[in-house]
Amino acid sequence: MAIFTGAGVALVTPFHEDGSVNFDKLDELIDYHCENGTDSLIICGTTGESSTLSEEEHMECIKFAVERTKHRLPVIAGTGSNATYTTIDMSKEAVEDGVDGLLIVTPYYNKATQNGLIAHYKAVAAEAKAPIIMYSVASRTGLNIAPETVATLVKEVPNIVGVKEASGNISQVAKIMSLTDGNLDLYTGNDDQIVPLLSLGGKGVISVLSNVAPRETHDICAKFFAGDVKGACELQVKAIPLIEQLFCEVNPIPVKKAVNLMGMECGGLRMPLTELTPEHEKSLAQAMRDFGIKLA
Repeated sequence: MAIFTGAGVALVTPFHEDGSVNFDKLDELIDYHCENGTDSLIICGTTGESSTLSEEEHMECIKFAVERTKHRLPVIAGTGSNATYTTIDMSKEAVEDGVDGLLIVTPYYNKATQNGLIAHYKAVAAEAKAPIIMYSVASRTGLNIAPETVATLVKEVPNIVGVKEASGNISQVAKIMSLTDGNLDLYTGNDDQIVPLLSLGGKGVISVLSNVAPRETHDICAKFFAGDVKGACELQVKAIPLIEQLFCEVNPIPVKKAVNLMGMECGGLRMPLTELTPEHEKSLAQAMRDFGIKLA
């Protein structure tokens, strides 16, 4: 059984003016998503600025999310690192804190061969006894998980259950599903490709869009699963202009501005990320209004 089906939010991490994590605001965000159709909470991923959190902050956020979600939604923790032993330590601690699953990005910068990826994921899975979703996003890491590697890991390791596929390559996704006979939990990491990946047997999306349009993102998936493919396609297409603006600069720069435009007061970004440019803020705000999102 999949950790979740539908739209899981890749949650932003709110900060105080001094740059520290704003746990009161994080609590509000968790409630907001529990009450507005989100199907799963993904904490400390790319959108959550995990790479600029200290390890202590990272683990505090994960533990807090588990405690405050109170089983209303599955909680999936981002615990990937470019060091296998760090990934193991963080993953084991997250499991002890009660997460429902782990989202583990490939090693980055030092990268690895495909054999290295197999060894990495097997080592983590042997120590961290929770369902693992591999995360393939070569545009950020410089390292793609080949379809053959995905198939090997899913077939040989019981608790490696799926992949977040953010390559944008539909042909690669189709090959993954072919090599695994569809026996894995496929999630897209691209909000503009939700319906295409669902049509290949996907379970849902790990979504930036859900931060600002949780109900609508959920509905894209729910309509598809209910057989209303036309309705799902219409919602997907309607969201494209907004999705484009949410990625007009490096994620999560635009989405952090978007939630603040909605009045959520999630604070700024940690360097080296910088604030959205005024011209992009204007176009983002217009796309949000056009989609029907009320601004503060």
